[in-house]
Amino acid sequence: MWVGDITYLPRQGWFYLAVWLDRCLRKIVGWDMRDTMPEDLVSEALCRALLVRLPAAGLVIHSDQCSQYTSTRFKDLVAQHGALQSMSRQGNCYDNAHAESFWSRFKAELLDGGSFTGLVEAKLEISHHIAYYNAERRHSSLGYLAPTTSKLTFKQCPSCVQLS
Repeated sequence: MWVGDITYLPRQGWFYLAVWLDRCLRKIVGWDMRDTMPEDLVSEALCRALLVRLPAAGLVIHSDQCSQYTSTRFKDLVAQHGALQSMSRQGNCYDNAHAESFWSRFKAELLDGGSFTGLVEAKLEISHHIAYYNAERRHSSLGYLAPTTSKLTFKQCPSCVQLS
């Protein structure tokens, strides 16, 4: 299962970062960032993840109900890859808790109370942080291993087994 969400990052205004996170491996599998929040922000991030990861049909793609995830382009992209779209229930913010929890740590580690000056700087900093997050940052849910070094499979993942 992949969970997606969008967050705001500070500058003189905001940047918008969309991320797809492998819920089981705690790995960032796709992301996109812009200085606006167009409909295709999450679709572009998902395209990148799908092209790199090549998941099997039946992958569950979970998000909240914001308009980017209900757009025709996004729904078509999910269907083209044989994935299944899942969305949070209306008014229930806890349905996407994995993504929300991810953001709280990600922002604290990346920003440390600061902000970005420009889009190029922000993208560079974020790409470095994502590389660190996936390859080096240890997660208690993975036995204190980094996502890229974990050998956890879908059948071993406690949060995924509950969905089976």
